[in-house]
Order: sequence, then structure tokens, then C-alpha cells
Amino acid sequence: MMRRYIRVGVWVCCALALAWVPAGAAPHGDREKALALFAYDAGRPLAIREKRIRKGDGIEEYDLSFASPKGGRVSAYLLVPSGGKGPYAGILLLHGATGSRRSLLPGARLLCRAGAVCLLPDAPFCGDRAEMGKRLVDINKPEQMRAGVIQSVVELRRGVDLLVARPDVDRKRIAFIGSSLGGSIGGILAGVEKRVAAYALLVASGSWHEAAMKSRHPLARLARPGASKQTIEKAATLLADVDPIHYVGHAAPCALLFQNGRRDTTVPAECAQAYQDAGSQPKVCKWYPSGHELDIDAFMERAEWLHEKIGIQPIPRPTHNGGLNH
Repeated sequence: MMRRYIRVGVWVCCALALAWVPAGAAPHGDREKALALFAYDAGRPLAIREKRIRKGDGIEEYDLSFASPKGGRVSAYLLVPSGGKGPYAGILLLHGATGSRRSLLPGARLLCRAGAVCLLPDAPFCGDRAEMGKRLVDINKPEQMRAGVIQSVVELRRGVDLLVARPDVDRKRIAFIGSSLGGSIGGILAGVEKRVAAYALLVASGSWHEAAMKSRHPLARLARPGASKQTIEKAATLLADVDPIHYVGHAAPCALLFQNGRRDTTVPAECAQAYQDAGSQPKVCKWYPSGHELDIDAFMERAEWLHEKIGIQPIPRPTHNGGLNH
């Protein structure tokens, strides 16, 4: 329970950072300028370092890192089906605000056994990339937060580079799965990265303003008075051009899957609906009788959607929900 509250609290702080941005406001400048935020030199070496750490149950798992275009290295897990011929589908996964590559492993292992090479990176300042006093989401450091969001998108694009360069991956069968903060960042990625055929965006919001003002979670009510109007306005100015709702509408021709919980107090239904409405076609929007952590039905429907979009094999229904929707 405490871990869930901490996760929600971090998300709420990010929402408050944009609480003074008018809903639906356009990002600064034109679309070309916005896209330039996420440009990088694709010709630079990935400088991959990897070590196999586990083999069994039809999977080879690697502790991997690659060079970030923004400096430093991106820690990640790479899961590869063993014993098959390939080429396989490729799936890029991103965790929530307080998660890490480790929190993605349970679901990724099922996807790997179904015939997908899975890449699970740590977002900036998360997991093995944690730095004392730094968070990807921090209302008091909006410059750092904006840079972190941009860095995360660029590093995900580098993750796509890594997947499509592998001879055992079919570059026409790439998908992305992002949960909570990962689903919001994934909405930005969908607007700029067209090598990904399908994007699954879980329990995410594209408008931090709407989420902050309408959230019914007790921590949201407690956190709202904690930030000054001046701090919020400064953050809003700096973060407006990385608002996911302005990018997810440009995802086409990539397919979108939105999955949200009707009992989610972190991302209220009306906020999730606005994000869904902003998404381009083709898209599928699904609702579940759950909170911010989705249920097994959500995982199964996502697996079926991925079977349709990128050709993974059918997945037997899991017996428990631990880590399937992170």
C-alpha cells in the first residue's frame, strides 16, 4: 500500500507542475520545432555492452547498456527467445515514475516466450540510473524534468535503433508498451517515431492540467496547496511543449491501444478519456473495473492485440497479476 501511495504521489507532483496550463493548449512554436526537441544523431555507435545473466524457460536474459545521445549510458534488460529460429517481433517497454526495468520483468517474460525480443530500459534517474537528489518528475526542478522527458524519448528512439539493428528482429513488427508515466512518454514517442507499428499506453494521461485539477485521490488534494502558484507557472511554461496530448494525435499510421481503469484515482476517467480522444486512428480504447493497476483481463487483451498487430503467439492466461501491467 505504501509503495502504491509513493508512486501516486510522484505522479501527482508531475501533474501539479502543469496545473496552470490551459487544457488543450498548443506546444510552443510549430510542429517542426517540437519534433526537433527529440532529434538525435542516429549514426553514432550504440556502444552496446551486454552480459547474459539467465537462461531457461525459453528465454535468454541479458544485462545490457547502450550509449545515450544525451550522455552517459542507459541500463536495460534484453530478453531474447531461446531455441527458436526468428526473426521475432520486438517490444520496447517503459515503466512508471517510481518503477524500473526490474518492475517490467514479469510481463516481459511472458511476451518473450510468445516470440518477442523485449528491451526494458531504465528511464533517466530511475532504477540503476538513480542519482541522489534527482528524479525524472520534480516540480521544484522543472528544467531538469523537461530535459529528463526529452532525454527519455530520445533514449527510447535509440532503443528502437537497437531492436531494428538485430538480425533476429523483424523491423516491421515493433511495438511499445508504457504504463503510467511510461504511457505518457509513450504518447510523445508515438508522435515522432514511426518505426514502431503499435503503441500500448496504459493508465496514462496526456493533459497534466486536467489530471491535477480533477484527480480524486487523497494525495492529490493534499499536494495541491503544497506548491506555490509561481512555482507551478514556471514549471508550466517550461513543460508545455512536452505535453503528450500534443503528440499522440500524430501517431498515425501507428496503431494505438489505450487501457484505463474506471476506478483509477490517479488518472481519473475524464482525463484518460481526453487522452484517448486525442489519439489518432487506428486506435482501440479499453476500460476495466480496476484502479491504477490494471487486471489480468487487461494483460490478456493487450496480448491479443499484440498478436494481431505484430504477430506474437497466443499467451496462456496467467494465474496471478503481479507485475503484468507495470
